[in-house]
Amino acid sequence: MKLTVLGYQSPYPGPGGATPGYLVETDQGKVLLDCGSGVVSQLGHFVNPWELDGVVLSHLHHDHITDMPILQYAMMMAEASGKRNKPLKVYAPDEPRDLNKRLTYKQYIDLHPLFEDIHCSLAGIQFSFLRTDHGVPCYAMKLEYKGKTLVYGADSGPGTAWNPFARQADLFICESTYLERNRPDGKRGHLTAAEAARYAAELDCRNLMLTHLYPEYRHDEVLQEAAPYFRGGILIADIGLQVEL
Repeated sequence: MKLTVLGYQSPYPGPGGATPGYLVETDQGKVLLDCGSGVVSQLGHFVNPWELDGVVLSHLHHDHITDMPILQYAMMMAEASGKRNKPLKVYAPDEPRDLNKRLTYKQYIDLHPLFEDIHCSLAGIQFSFLRTDHGVPCYAMKLEYKGKTLVYGADSGPGTAWNPFARQADLFICESTYLERNRPDGKRGHLTAAEAARYAAELDCRNLMLTHLYPEYRHDEVLQEAAPYFRGGILIADIGLQVEL
């Protein structure tokens, strides 16, 4: 199972950047996790859009779904040119309803509901889901393939019940929307880099990737904040970063 970061910034992309999107490849297919602004353009550096077996959307905030209409057009043109002859399977939460309705497009998209109790298989990967602490229905994803486990935490506040869902993950991709210096008071649906690292340590994860970064953050300051709390491998998400599991 190979992961490629296509986008990692939020709530908007920096110059030449992209908001969340991750390509996962196995010897059985290719799956896209989230589809934010700029993700389809970055995808083309690695695979053709029409090669995708499916898309899984963690939640329906704009920074995670903005390029879905563009991907719909890519599917339309792939069918018109004979490169693809089946709809693209998409899993997404039902809410908010107005945004969910925009995810389907003619015969090119095969839309399925995503909720905590479902399990699905794409590209040979077994997917399971966990509702996170966020402002709209949002689901972390556990991907299991040939004895390896990848957990993509999506957007998640301090109230997310990670244990046992993410325990001993080979790679835990966890959001770091804030640094401790700008962590807001009160209820929030996001984490700091330090909090993400502490969760990874408590869960005995092997490796941690920090993502969902504000475009003005420097990678070294994100790493500096997280490093004291997690002794496993720490990666800072960047476009084109690849991890083999």
